[in-house]
Order: sequence, then C-alpha cells, then structure tokens
Amino acid sequence: MAHRYRCGECKFATRWTTESEVGDLAAAHYAERHPGLALGGVVEINQKNPTAFPYLTVLGIAFLLLVIVAACRR
Repeated sequence: MAHRYRCGECKFATRWTTESEVGDLAAAHYAERHPGLALGGVVEINQKNPTAFPYLTVLGIAFLLLVIVAACRR
C-alpha cells in the first residue's frame, strides 16, 4: 500500500511512498512553504499492489483462447 499527501493550501503533492515518510514530507512542506499554518491537506491511499499479478485477467484471456480454439476445430 502506498500513500501520497496533497497540500490543502497549494497544489503540492508528494510522491507515492510509505505512510511515515508522507507525514515527514508534509510537515517539511508546511514548515517551508506555509509557516505558522496548521498542517492541512489530504493523504491519499493507493491500495493497489503494483507487484501483484492480474490473475483474473490471465484467466479471462486463457478462457477466451480456449473458446476460439474450440470454435476453429468445428
């Protein structure tokens, strides 16, 4: 799971990274760009696993190929 912070005061956004690093980056951004303001904004969570293999897609393609092969044999 990856996290990204979007500033509530400007269009700044961090890269996708760990939850703890996002907090540090957000605090550093506010200290540098918005001193004196309370930390605001939104933390987005990307629940997709970039290393996961799309098994359902592969099964669908395999099934489609089997149907095509069966249709061609007739």
